[in-house]
Amino acid sequence: MKPQSPLQRKLRRFASNRTAMFGLMLFLAIALLCLFARQICHYEPNAIDLSVVRQPPSAQHWLGTDHIGRDMLARTLAAGQISLLVGLASVALALVIGTLLGALAGYFGGWIDTVIMRCVDIVMTFPTVIVLMTLAAVIGSGTEKTILIIGLLSWPLVCRLVRARVLSLRETDFVAAARVMGAGDLYIIARHCIPNTTDVLVVFASLGFVGAIMAEAGLSFLGLGVQLPEASWGSLLSIAREASVIKQYPWIWLPSGLFIVLTALAANFIGDGLRQAFDPKSDSNS
Repeated sequence: MKPQSPLQRKLRRFASNRTAMFGLMLFLAIALLCLFARQICHYEPNAIDLSVVRQPPSAQHWLGTDHIGRDMLARTLAAGQISLLVGLASVALALVIGTLLGALAGYFGGWIDTVIMRCVDIVMTFPTVIVLMTLAAVIGSGTEKTILIIGLLSWPLVCRLVRARVLSLRETDFVAAARVMGAGDLYIIARHCIPNTTDVLVVFASLGFVGAIMAEAGLSFLGLGVQLPEASWGSLLSIAREASVIKQYPWIWLPSGLFIVLTALAANFIGDGLRQAFDPKSDSNS
């Protein structure tokens, strides 16, 4: 029997985790629903029809309509595209910045480490919510700017995690052997250090994705995130600021709230499964 590679063993452990697989199936179902929103719905998300204002769910409009007659199923699924995009893109931005700076700080140490970590301390000192709101008010609102703001505020945690791992990795035998064989510092960082931080990165990615969606929802709820005519799950929830809407028209805001909860639950399940699958101790016990 052909021996399995380390990656194959990790994927096998992940696939054997029922909770993680349930989270993956749930996340894929939500992502596919949002991706094929136009094929699923027969209405445009921004199409106004004043003859069906605030209609409850029916055979014609499965999730009802809002205060100007827009189909809520179409709007909720279209809003999911924006929310998922913000979550994925902002986490990717944070991972790129945090991983590169953390690896440089942990490997080289000295003044490079001091400068980078002082920047991390400065960014993490300020209250996240207040900084998010301030930057959104100064820079402006919109999907791209929301991604940029959340990503630039999320990288310090990645940087700390990667730095801590690289500090231990740079003293290992395989890194010393690479130096003896003439490998350059950047090659060692890219080939040996960063790949061995995968378990840290996947855990952050899952948690950071949830945090990014929540941050976007908060900004959009306050009117500082995604702006009309685009909609996100957070901006759809902002309709529920009125008590009358909460009581009388739950179909307008409840679906987007449920999608946020289910997406966060799925991402947490996936992250926990990836953490266990990529845990170095699991390889030693295999």
